[in-house]
Amino acid sequence: MEKNLSEYRTGQGVPVEGTYICQSGAKATLNKEDLFPQCPVSNQDTYWNHDNSES
Repeated sequence: MEKNLSEYRTGQGVPVEGTYICQSGAKATLNKEDLFPQCPVSNQDTYWNHDNSES
């Protein structure tokens, strides 16, 4: 399985609809062109990665 190395920051546009995981391990389902939110655990800016386990 190929790993997606792209990281997205809070405030960036979501490129592809799907489930994303933040640095704290929290998951969020986001729609294309939403903005990546703050971490739901810390309420701070964070990095998000696409959850490749859903395919």
